Amino acid sequence: MAQTYEFYCERADEAAALAKQATLENVRERELRSEKTWRGLAEHARKTVEERAKADLARAERRAEGLPS
Repeated sequence: MAQTYEFYCERADEAAALAKQATLENVRERELRSEKTWRGLAEHARKTVEERAKADLARAERRAEGLPS
């Protein structure tokens, strides 16, 4: 199952909240690293969706012109 941008953002927000609540420095750092990773995954998911939409549009345009997709 593919994860969505929203899913990754929710996990990042949770990690940020846990980092803010942490009393131990190592726990705070771990949660901040986790947040950074989740945000990176969210950005990757967003770019993937954008690129897929561009590719779908290009294929549809080629089909409309009678060219092979």
